[in-house]
Amino acid sequence: MPKQISLLSLLIVGSLWSVAEPVAAQVLVPHMVQIDAAELERRGLRLVEEAAQLAQFQQFDHALARAKLASQLLPQSPQVWFLLGGLHLQANELDPGVAALQRAKTLDPDNALILFALGSAHFQKAQYTDAAEFLEAGLKIQPTQIPALFDLGNTYYKLNRFPEAIAHYEKAIAQDSKFWPAINNIGLVKYEQGDIDAAVDYWQQAAELDEKAAEPMLAIAVALYAQGDREQGLKLGETALELDPRYASIDFLVENLWGDRLISATRRFLETPRMQEILARVEAQ
Repeated sequence: MPKQISLLSLLIVGSLWSVAEPVAAQVLVPHMVQIDAAELERRGLRLVEEAAQLAQFQQFDHALARAKLASQLLPQSPQVWFLLGGLHLQANELDPGVAALQRAKTLDPDNALILFALGSAHFQKAQYTDAAEFLEAGLKIQPTQIPALFDLGNTYYKLNRFPEAIAHYEKAIAQDSKFWPAINNIGLVKYEQGDIDAAVDYWQQAAELDEKAAEPMLAIAVALYAQGDREQGLKLGETALELDPRYASIDFLVENLWGDRLISATRRFLETPRMQEILARVEAQ
């Protein structure tokens, strides 16, 4: 599964906290202005609700349009800027996403979810030091958020801070012992450190937790093939790519944080005649 675990389910839909109901205008404000202001705020609230619902159904373009309008009607609402920032990230519009999230942070500086979203955004921009700072700050407020612990592990991995990466993967696993992506990623770290046996052990644990997880299965296949157990490696590789042919793409593997050592071994594995035959068959299906 992609290692940039989607925080959008956390950041946009599941954790979109309620927006306050409109407050009554001050007594000294003229009556007509009271009505207009209240109506604008109600419209903004409706737009926020519609945007969140559309995001749930993967209709991100429509959700983004409503969130943009809501931000004009409710410019002092950190929730609206938070939602808008997350939708920009979903559309791969990273700079507008960061700008909206920074606006949300200015309005609500101690909100952990906003900090996690900024960490995720900076990770996507390959600004790993900044990503780590935001994720660390958020985890000081909410230290048991599994997606954030996992993201911080990934961030330390990209910074080659391997012990810290493993420590945060282990913290995520401590919250959920069946969270196989963190177990899988410890395997990735171990392989890059040259501890292939340990890497295979972690990948086997991950594969046992999800029998349809193609990633740990392919990683085991590559490692076994490189160690000389070629027939077993090829069999596992065939099964993995039948489950998810995306893992035949080196670019996809790099996106999923496969390191240089593992990528080099995977290139050799995928170039074998047997794997080329398997890839041709899978692609033809």
